[in-house]
Amino acid sequence: MPIEAEAFEQLSDDDQPRPGTNAAKLLEFLRTNAEMAFTQSELADRTDVTAGSVGPTLVRLRERDRVDHHGNYWRLSDHETGVDAATGHASATLAARESDDETPVMADWHEHAVDPREQRRE
Repeated sequence: MPIEAEAFEQLSDDDQPRPGTNAAKLLEFLRTNAEMAFTQSELADRTDVTAGSVGPTLVRLRERDRVDHHGNYWRLSDHETGVDAATGHASATLAARESDDETPVMADWHEHAVDPREQRRE
């Protein structure tokens, strides 16, 4: 069904799935379990998305870089984790990944920054 130009201009570009959709349900579950990867049947069992809808929905989410897929397993993508942080939906996953490898968390970058004026010339 067509919409008027004024309504078109008011549409959001944030690419967030509408609440209650299969995509929103899967993303919410994966955000809550961001340190884990799941098979399609596990996702169907743990969400109220039907088994026949999980696969096609995950494929669409992968095309939008929202989820990653390896073998039979699916997880929240690193890109999606970064998007969450950028939109104010901060993810502990990103901070955990950064701190696990002893890399400073972005919030603490200034403590580890080196002032180029203080660097010695070799």
